Amino acid sequence: MEKKINYSNDKITVVWKPEVCIHAANCANGLPKVFNPENKPWVNMSGASSAAIIDQVNKCPSGALTIKKQTYMENSKSNNDALKIQVADKGPYLIKDGCTIIDTNGDEIIKEGTVALCRCGASSNKPFCDGAHKNTDVL
Repeated sequence: MEKKINYSNDKITVVWKPEVCIHAANCANGLPKVFNPENKPWVNMSGASSAAIIDQVNKCPSGALTIKKQTYMENSKSNNDALKIQVADKGPYLIKDGCTIIDTNGDEIIKEGTVALCRCGASSNKPFCDGAHKNTDVL
């Protein structure tokens, strides 16, 4: 059975498979505040943003490091923690606590903080709002 060690924050889990690791040190050289083999544990999930960690893990040449996204149920403590979307008056949908957007190519875009999603269809930066609704009568 392959050994796997998990390191988690509230959004992602880094999965490390030591038997697969070729010790190329791409992780430690690229993001030393997160990946430091001198420390125990050697992965510090608070050393960078989840997006930066994902970007660095994706550069692992051996596949010893992978990312597992936290599911909604893993993150939720109760229904009060459900994703909240505010509908702005004559404006976009606002997601206050960030989210992961999966684009039409299946690529994931992790957004932190407030995210404004287009609801009028006029944005040239869909699915994100670019303020184009101000020039339409749609909303």
